[in-house]
Amino acid sequence: MTIPDLSALHALGPAQQPTYLDQVELDRVVGRLRSMPPLVFAGECDDLKGKIAAVARREAFLLQGGDCAETLADVTADNVRNKLRVLLQMAVVLTYAASVPVVKVGRIAGQYFKPRSSDLETRGGITLPAYRGDAVNGFDFDPETRRHDPQRLLDVYNASAATLNLVRAFVTGGYADLRQVHTWNTDFVRESPIGQRYESVANEIERALVFMRAIGADPDEFHRVDFHSSHEALVLEYEHAMTRIDSRTQQPYDVSAHFVWIGERTRQLDSAHIELLRHIRNPIGVKLGPSTTPDDALALAGRLNPDNEPGRLTFITRFGAGKIRDLLPELVEKVTAAGVEVAWVCDPMHGNTFEASSGYKTRAFDDVIGEVQGFFDVHRALGTWPGGLHVELTGDDVTECVGGGEELAEMDLANRYETVCDPRLNRVQSLELAFLVAEMLRSAERPA
Repeated sequence: MTIPDLSALHALGPAQQPTYLDQVELDRVVGRLRSMPPLVFAGECDDLKGKIAAVARREAFLLQGGDCAETLADVTADNVRNKLRVLLQMAVVLTYAASVPVVKVGRIAGQYFKPRSSDLETRGGITLPAYRGDAVNGFDFDPETRRHDPQRLLDVYNASAATLNLVRAFVTGGYADLRQVHTWNTDFVRESPIGQRYESVANEIERALVFMRAIGADPDEFHRVDFHSSHEALVLEYEHAMTRIDSRTQQPYDVSAHFVWIGERTRQLDSAHIELLRHIRNPIGVKLGPSTTPDDALALAGRLNPDNEPGRLTFITRFGAGKIRDLLPELVEKVTAAGVEVAWVCDPMHGNTFEASSGYKTRAFDDVIGEVQGFFDVHRALGTWPGGLHVELTGDDVTECVGGGEELAEMDLANRYETVCDPRLNRVQSLELAFLVAEMLRSAERPA
């Protein structure tokens, strides 16, 4: 399969693209990116595709999480370790509850691009380009920082490479040992203001591990985990430059991440993003918001996965807590009836954002839980599998989402509001979410 020319993609009028003023510099950067080594390998993408196929068959559950928008300044060992740690903690709880493998995918090592509702931002009578993620421009509100700079594409490539090196070292070097990860959860139960609520589940996991030790079971899976990277495929120059022909299969793969997705703002059937991603062989996702009709979903599946290949396509729904029970059933029913191979994943974050009275953009933990519960309820009623969770989170003790066991209020948001874009669940809220989803998984339609 050939890859469409970048010029042909731009001829389709792609949305949410940077405005680069120096074409010579852009061409230089794109040429340099094309010569850089892959960040991931085609065989790893195929491996993840097989795991997502198991999700679609009700044999696994997908956990995808990480920053709303990564920043270059946050590429440190501590930040990477903290994000990985909370995802591993959540995965242990979910694995035990579901009695199926949890496929672990980070919004990491590439989530430097952000779509915006407006191209411009005005403060104090001054209008500048909106912040579109560190791959495009900087967050500080000044003309030079907000300039769309092609060099940043190389900067995020290098940052992503460093992040992936750290992640690979952590997941293979003993940090992800199952017994150690569970100890972190027992610490959460012991120290968190709401941890005791989940003590019984933590104790069950402990007894299971003691039993495994007693019978001498010590599989390699106890000491290392498979962990995959993902990001929204937004800026065409970057994704096109990182798309390569695999020497084994002669097929194109986007080697910037194992899994890439198309956002709600760029999923139009005739869009440049659909055109590019339909050619690559990675597993891919599509965000589906409240305006999505069953016919839209079927058309997207036909365009992106015409061979109905298992594990190729994931639908990530983001309706909002107040709409999911009304809008999701018909979508799932008609897609299922058409025999479409797809994994269903819930994004309970993006449909539940609001502005607090203090001016901070935030999300209520109860709304997040409400959308996840609605997602599970719909699938239970239809006899289909609630295949996964896609969450914006951090391993740090930020104050960006209100509610949860810590009972964060709007007045608390200013304490540690650190995101440069959308609000994230903090470590305690993320673990609380994992325990609550574990309870939902136990009553979900079991794998056949």
